Amino acid sequence: MDLVTLALPQEPAGGIAGWAADLVDAMGAPGAGLAIALENLFPPLPSEVILPLTGFAAGQGVISLASALFWTTLGSVVGAAVLYWIGVLFGRERMHAIWAKLPLVKSSDLERTEQWFAKHGTKAVLLGRMVPIFRSLISIPAGVERMPLPVFLALTTVGSLVWNSVLVMAGYWLGDQWDTVGTYVGFLSKAVVVLVVAAIVVYVVMCVRSRKQPQAQPQHRRTS
Repeated sequence: MDLVTLALPQEPAGGIAGWAADLVDAMGAPGAGLAIALENLFPPLPSEVILPLTGFAAGQGVISLASALFWTTLGSVVGAAVLYWIGVLFGRERMHAIWAKLPLVKSSDLERTEQWFAKHGTKAVLLGRMVPIFRSLISIPAGVERMPLPVFLALTTVGSLVWNSVLVMAGYWLGDQWDTVGTYVGFLSKAVVVLVVAAIVVYVVMCVRSRKQPQAQPQHRRTS
C-alpha cells in the first residue's frame, strides 16, 4: 500500500516534531506508534508533541483516526513492557542493596514503599499513565514488585488509551493549531516536576531532623 506523504500546512521542519512527522511520512500510523514507544523509553521525547501531531495528520486524512489511536496505544504498551522487564531484571534484592548505601534513608522506608505499592499499585499504574513523566517511570516499580504481567498490560492499555486519545483528539480538532497542546501540557509537566522536587526536599528534611533528634533513654526506677 502506498504511503501518503505528510504534506501538511505548517508541517514542522525540525526538532522532535519534524522527526515525528518524518516517521509518519515514512511509515504511516505505525511510525507514530514507534515514536511513542521510544518516548516511553526516553521520557525527554515529548508525547505532548508527538500525539497532537499524529492527530493533526489524521485530521488531514494522511492516516485514519482509528489507526492513529491504535498504533500510538500499542506503542505505549510496548515501551511500558520494556521498562517493566527492566524492573523485573533489576529485582528487589538489588534495589535493597542500593537503598542500603544511600544516605538519610532506612530500609524500613523502602519496605513501607513496597507495602504501599502492593496495596495501591493498580491505581498507581493506571493513573500514572496519565501523568507526565510518571507515565513512563511507573512501569519500573511495577516490574520490581512483580505485578502480574496481564494486570500490568491491561492497566497500561487503558491508561495509555485515555492519555493518547485526549492528545490525539486535541490535535485532530485544533488542526493547524495542534502545537498549542504542547504548551499547556508542558506547564502541567513542569508543575509535576516542582511538586516532586518539593516532596523530595520535605522528605530529606524530615529524615535529617529525625536523625538529629536525641532518642529518649529508658529511665530505670530505683529500687528501695
